[in-house]
Amino acid sequence: MLPFLEHINQLLWGFPVLALLACAHLYYTIRLKFPQRHTLRAIRLSVTPEAGSDGNNLSGFAALATTLAATLGTGNIIGVSTAIAIGGPGALFWCWITGILGMATCYAECYLSVLFRVRKKDGSHVGGPMYVLEKGLSCRLLGLFYAACVLLAAFGVGCTTQSASITEAVNTLRPVSPHVIGILAAFTAGLVILGGIRSIGTFCTRMVPALGFFYIGCCAYLLFCNRDFLLSACSLILDAAFHTRAAAGGFIGSTMLGAARFGVARGLFTNEAGIGTAAIAAAASQTRDPRRQGLISMTAVFWDTVVMCAVTGLVIITNIQKNPASIQGFSSASLTSAAFAYLPFGGEALLSLSLVAFALTTLIGWCYYGERASEYLFGEGSLISYHLCYIVMIYIGAVLPMDLVWSITDLINALMVFPSCIALFALRRRVK
Repeated sequence: MLPFLEHINQLLWGFPVLALLACAHLYYTIRLKFPQRHTLRAIRLSVTPEAGSDGNNLSGFAALATTLAATLGTGNIIGVSTAIAIGGPGALFWCWITGILGMATCYAECYLSVLFRVRKKDGSHVGGPMYVLEKGLSCRLLGLFYAACVLLAAFGVGCTTQSASITEAVNTLRPVSPHVIGILAAFTAGLVILGGIRSIGTFCTRMVPALGFFYIGCCAYLLFCNRDFLLSACSLILDAAFHTRAAAGGFIGSTMLGAARFGVARGLFTNEAGIGTAAIAAAASQTRDPRRQGLISMTAVFWDTVVMCAVTGLVIITNIQKNPASIQGFSSASLTSAAFAYLPFGGEALLSLSLVAFALTTLIGWCYYGERASEYLFGEGSLISYHLCYIVMIYIGAVLPMDLVWSITDLINALMVFPSCIALFALRRRVK
């Protein structure tokens, strides 16, 4: 089954999915007259309290933090190093461009989600692409299909793969039984998950900014240490992004086509713009104006790809230029570890602990996505069963081999793109 799934994923992610998402990014960037120019305004809105606080829903910032909790993680840290190693330094440029353009798509899907969300009896809001497909396109069947994919993805990319990442990161520091790690991760996440949406929002608003600034601070220190190589690194990135010759200087290397392929794929995968998951958190905000929440949620792509992936990539490339011998013995997925080894206070241990913390926040963020999908499919009565299953799957993910789960998760992510993009293009005139 594994070779078959990998073959299907190569077909889907090779051209159809990437082309569809790239078209959505370009279309909304042009149609909305480059909404990325409002980034600074959107950042200000995200930290500005809105009048009329609603205790049953998330603030705009809490919705943003929940989105970032689900997207920030191993993709930004380990995924970027893999893209650079295989696609060359030019992959970072295309990853960055994909993030900038993806902000427009994120704005559109979050706008539609707030526009077509549903208000429950207790005053809380629920929404997402499944509600957009049902209310906006009168196609509940597609809504059910999307919700089923989100539910499966929650148990996959949001749960088991993250607990497996926690096990791997902990064991780089000291061998620990995966059963112990699984139990501790399940217990920690369960304390937050069983507290409901307000508990999840509070956890994300406190943890995500702290983790993000800590990681960026470490990268800023490394870039300061490698400052003599910053200009040459930027020159190498641009040169490799547009030239057909293979990259050199310690990289595996690739042509322009390879750089674009791996950079675009990594950018699309890390920020999830066009997949629609960010819209699920956006719908839970107390914001009444879909334009306001669209702008706030758009900054998730900015922080995730334009900032986090960019600084990670620059740290990797400047470190390879400064210390070419340092990457000997490191796999393509651990070039970040090679760079962090030069921190003066246990860099590799700090990176492992950061990976554990990011994986834990992803567990929490994706739990909310799956919760909304479960409610859409089976009603509110299913939530207790869903939470218990999710907590159990955290433990299972820590102790089982993950090759098959990763392949299934990649397939589900690809399948989620199609109904999400159908809604984006069919309802394009509703987006202001």
